[in-house]
Amino acid sequence: MSDTLISRLALDAVSKTDTVNEALPSKQVQTVRRLQLAASRVLVVGDVMLDRYWFGDVARISPEAPVPIVHVQNIEDRLGGAANAACNVSALGAQAGLLCVVGYDEPGERIVELLSKSCVNAYLERDPALPTTIKLRILSRQQQLLRIDFEKTPAHEALLAGLAQFETLLPHHDVLLLSDYAKGSLMYVRRMIESAQAAGKPVLIDPKGDDWERYRGATLITPNRAELIRVVGPWKSETDLRARVEELCASLQFYALLLTCSEEGMTLFTDSGVFHESALAREVYDVSGAGDTVIATLAAMLGAGVPLAEAVRYAKCAAGIVVSKLGTATVSYDELFPELLTLS
Repeated sequence: MSDTLISRLALDAVSKTDTVNEALPSKQVQTVRRLQLAASRVLVVGDVMLDRYWFGDVARISPEAPVPIVHVQNIEDRLGGAANAACNVSALGAQAGLLCVVGYDEPGERIVELLSKSCVNAYLERDPALPTTIKLRILSRQQQLLRIDFEKTPAHEALLAGLAQFETLLPHHDVLLLSDYAKGSLMYVRRMIESAQAAGKPVLIDPKGDDWERYRGATLITPNRAELIRVVGPWKSETDLRARVEELCASLQFYALLLTCSEEGMTLFTDSGVFHESALAREVYDVSGAGDTVIATLAAMLGAGVPLAEAVRYAKCAAGIVVSKLGTATVSYDELFPELLTLS
């Protein structure tokens, strides 16, 4: 995509109105056909992890400490982090490439196995010294009791090999999605952004931490409320928020910022105005991975040529669907566009 197309996508998002509060599907939003999405090519780069779930029953308290005893009856593994974002891109029918680093341990092999069963084109760098990141969640009656994390930063050699492979993969994709979980896989994020800029590719970033200088020049960044507060501080009003976001985007050369606020929906900020989407009224079971679904939907839609404002609407709808599922999950094309089932 050229810089002109990137600008048109963003400008179309806010040229009609500053505030839009319609739920999807909507007659005013252009339907995205399967073939249109199938042509979208998204390269996902970032921190990959194994989301492991232990499901069980709690019938008594431990005599050793005031904690519940969980009788584990079922174990389930799912792809998490950047891998979940890539799976969400693929589930919508777009082409997803995934560049990441995993270890040579059991969790790493499990990630390789799960990716082989997906439609994601995986490009894995293997680090023999790296214990693959695991998020272990213990649940009972659909309630999370405990989460245990295992993680370590990848070696520089594996990251440099990944950077070289990135330069080879970039020309064959339309959109770059950077999924940052602060596990160390995006050490060379600045060089990746610069390469994507030079190639005229939109760069979408799911940020982490308070050092956003490393994201300078991104097309779109998608923080949640807590992540944005860490960078710009708490705001006193909507006017104050807009001023802080405008200053941030100007200083770091972000074209747009999408603020996600759970039950309050999401707000898109660009130089041309502010665009708000209210959340869909749904029962929320689990918000794990919802941010992955949002940015993956945006990337897939932008790669398909959908204007940014409409992409935000689809992302809002996809988020409303995925939070009604337990654990990290994806949203399929048929779930997002149920009215097209009889026409496809």
